[in-house]
Amino acid sequence: MLTKEQLLDTVRHLVDPEFQLSLADLQLIRDILIKEDRISATVLLSNEDESYRANIQEQITSAFQQAGASEVHLRFRSMTEYDRNEAARKLQEHTDSAVQEAAPVRNILDPESGVHFIAIASGKGGVGKSTVTVNLAVALARLGKRVGLIDADIYGFSVPDMMGIEERPELIENRIIPVERFGVKVISMGFFVEENTPVIWRGPMLGKMLRNFFQEVSWGDLDYVLLDLPPGTGDVALDVHQMIPQSKEIIVTTPHATAAFVAARAGAMAKHTNHDIIGIVENMSYYQCSACGQKDFVFGKGGGAKLAEELHTELLTQIPLGAPDNHIAEPDYSPSVYKPNTETGSLYLDLAHKLISKVE
Repeated sequence: MLTKEQLLDTVRHLVDPEFQLSLADLQLIRDILIKEDRISATVLLSNEDESYRANIQEQITSAFQQAGASEVHLRFRSMTEYDRNEAARKLQEHTDSAVQEAAPVRNILDPESGVHFIAIASGKGGVGKSTVTVNLAVALARLGKRVGLIDADIYGFSVPDMMGIEERPELIENRIIPVERFGVKVISMGFFVEENTPVIWRGPMLGKMLRNFFQEVSWGDLDYVLLDLPPGTGDVALDVHQMIPQSKEIIVTTPHATAAFVAARAGAMAKHTNHDIIGIVENMSYYQCSACGQKDFVFGKGGGAKLAEELHTELLTQIPLGAPDNHIAEPDYSPSVYKPNTETGSLYLDLAHKLISKVE
């Protein structure tokens, strides 16, 4: 003979649209009466939509019939205010239980976590800071490191596009799972806004979003977290310096004297907040002719070395002007990631080796 518990088990897959919990767990199927193989019950509705009612009637009837019922009679009524309060209470109990059962989440901001935070900064936009961040992260992953990348340039996010990422993060048990590409776990504001939609936020909202990137994302075990900072010395850069006092910094500039002059401000901010500057990356250092190999210094010379001298640090590398020779038909296509066997890819691998030797 059928039992009430057996019948409820057959409909546990049906979820209430408002409370997002099983109808059975919310006790929205009540007054179940079983007479041999004839079933009657009352169903409480949080949604007055007629199509929803018809759909839920069909699914409950079908489930009960598959369990062995020959006749199913369902009565429907709307939830009262008391019913809604009870449903909300059950939802809270379910949420609290899930939180208690969840494994403890590693706090990557904890200095004891062993994670090395590397902020990539620049004085102004257009110097290739994001390109450097992306390729350095990929190079570290190629060397066997566990790497996370936070696109903290919340106004000018570009990392997902640069890495050829088309999917979005998943939400599992109220934790955001970062997208993994080229062995790098990536989180970006670009995942949470519509394409080409401007982000019009004030400073406190930016800081809250950045903190969520650390606290609401399930990063797992990491060796390095690279942060692609916005250019300049604004709110986000200041928030990063305050949230992660153990972070170290790489500053990106071009050889042009003005770019290096402006980048010095980012360096001064790092020093003012007691963040170590690992070194300078000079991007777009020269253009090398593919036919003859001649180097043309289209943005001048010496900016990176002068900045390193001014900030009492090291010029880590000089990256040529160019773009990866990637083809859109390739399975791992991305617009901005250099392959490891190219000249520029090798420069980024050398940069990753230098970084490892300095921080480890």
